[in-house]
Amino acid sequence: MSIAVGGSAGQKTVVVLGTATPGGGFPVYGAAFADTVHETEPTLVIEQRNTKGSTENVPLLEAGQLDIALVQGEVAHEAFNGIGRSPADLKIVAAMYSTPGMFVVRADSPHRRVHDLRGKPVAFGARGSGLVILAKYVLDGLGLDQERDFQAVYLDRAGDGPAMVLDGRVAALWGGGQGWPGFVAVAQGPAGGRFIAPDAAGIARILAKHAFLKPMTVPAGVYPGLEAPLASVGSWSFVLARPDLPDGVVHRLARALHRGEPALAGRLPQARETTAANTLAAAPRTDRIHPGVLRYLREVGLTR
Repeated sequence: MSIAVGGSAGQKTVVVLGTATPGGGFPVYGAAFADTVHETEPTLVIEQRNTKGSTENVPLLEAGQLDIALVQGEVAHEAFNGIGRSPADLKIVAAMYSTPGMFVVRADSPHRRVHDLRGKPVAFGARGSGLVILAKYVLDGLGLDQERDFQAVYLDRAGDGPAMVLDGRVAALWGGGQGWPGFVAVAQGPAGGRFIAPDAAGIARILAKHAFLKPMTVPAGVYPGLEAPLASVGSWSFVLARPDLPDGVVHRLARALHRGEPALAGRLPQARETTAANTLAAAPRTDRIHPGVLRYLREVGLTR
């Protein structure tokens, strides 16, 4: 990993990036990330690799089989804090974007509240996706259980979910964030889509039980049919690095992303949240940020 290729005059460092299954948001983000880094930092080559998603990316980083990887917030939280596993010594390269969780149903569906979906078949995402973990925490905060209270469906590929909603095999698809491909596909379907998130009382219950989650709002108009802002809960997804990725490589990555912020936002609207300032703000603790990133943030005056 992170190997130098080419002659001394044109030496480039290859950085292997783990994303997720095709059809989800991570591979789309990974492509925009790679294009932006290539444009702003010619000494780096980002080599994208499809994986099963966040829950596989963490052990692959620990094993040194990936240099950097996209990891959803709840999975990062569990890894950092040793929940259900030993604590992971992984470091934050960048905050990707906020991920408010919600369901989408067909607009002609009778379901309008989370509890309306009880007992119904619901696609919660690809088995390795961090969105499945987000759903677990959100539903637990509401006193619900994914397995007990729903006919839970887990996908081999994130991209398989929208067709299951459109043809009626499932009542709803769970997902998160702005510009998420599964939501776009359902919302653009023949019947259109309707989005369902916890109500205000439900959000308060969730945050009281799982304080690491954050209140978040999906702006009106980011999906067809979403005519008013939709409040929900979620977390920040991160680009994480293996702990021994050299500081110099990560410093170049941080510089490339900071200089490329406008270009990245232009390639992918939700990536406008990928900023150096948000990385500093979203990190649960400063020491979770990679030293190479912290050095760059000090150089540009964002931290001391």
